[in-house]
Amino acid sequence: MSDQIALGVVGCGFFAQNHLHAWGDLRGEGAEIAAVCDIDPAKAKAAAERFGVPCWFTDAETMFREQSLGLVDIATRMDTHGPLVELALQHRVPTIVQKPFASTLADCRAMVQAADAAGVFLAVHENFRFQTPIRKVREVLRTGDIGEPSWARISFRTGYDIYAGQPYLRDEQRFVIVDLGAHVLDVARVLLGEAEHVTAETQKRNPQVRGEDTATMLVRHRSGAVSVVECTYGSRRIPDSFPETLIEIEGSRGAIALKTGCVMELTVDGEMTTMDVDAPLLGWAERPWHVVQESVFATCAHMLAAVKAGRDADTSGRDNLRTFALCEAAYESAASGKAVPPLA
Repeated sequence: MSDQIALGVVGCGFFAQNHLHAWGDLRGEGAEIAAVCDIDPAKAKAAAERFGVPCWFTDAETMFREQSLGLVDIATRMDTHGPLVELALQHRVPTIVQKPFASTLADCRAMVQAADAAGVFLAVHENFRFQTPIRKVREVLRTGDIGEPSWARISFRTGYDIYAGQPYLRDEQRFVIVDLGAHVLDVARVLLGEAEHVTAETQKRNPQVRGEDTATMLVRHRSGAVSVVECTYGSRRIPDSFPETLIEIEGSRGAIALKTGCVMELTVDGEMTTMDVDAPLLGWAERPWHVVQESVFATCAHMLAAVKAGRDADTSGRDNLRTFALCEAAYESAASGKAVPPLA
């Protein structure tokens, strides 16, 4: 594979702007945005002009037919992922899909099976595990300084108006667990290992949304650890910690607390130290979004390196099946009132 990879970006909407900025910053690493595509011609044209992209399209099939792409980043709504992934695989183009992977586990499985059959790279843009504060927590856990983790709380609670930029979320029948829960459940997997079963309660606290906007989940991990994983778009707490994930982990020798403001408190053998684990502020980023924006860059960089090296990404489609299986188990648990094992 040559040093430069011709990249196509499908979707030029609200969150895709972060992807486009990130790929622009990765030009020196071999990413060259060759084309952008959006069903809204105004968005496609504006993105091409803003990011200096030579070609823009309103039809993905035309883009794949006319461009020799080495990688495509699908940054669209989850209901479009299946057909777009199928199209990319037909053209044998390595593919990144924005999270949520799909609306159901069956749809996720179908895409993974199709990619495996075609022998084509498929990864999910699951960026929370690439956030600087969360990576710092992982580094501490790897040292073994707090001993064996036995309990954790992983929390994303906000009242930020996410509907302003993504109004379609109000109409999602499956809402917060796949949109936000997928992120925090993935973090639980990364920090504490695979799950044995999940118990969940869901709530719809905002009468103007169709699906659940709050989920409280209890995960029993195979290691024996237990994590409380919670997410809501209905918090009324001030100050609002958006868009940070707050984490507490207790181990046999100490504890980790990731607090608002990207501050980590580390307790080992009765001694506590505090450290700043904030993400760097990229040139195009803005507070408080910078934590997420920097993780988008880190995720794209990881995906690019994986494609160039001919290996799977850490958040491959197959890996993300395990995360989505937790989402599916949470929905089943909320409906049945029982603990449900994830079946990836």
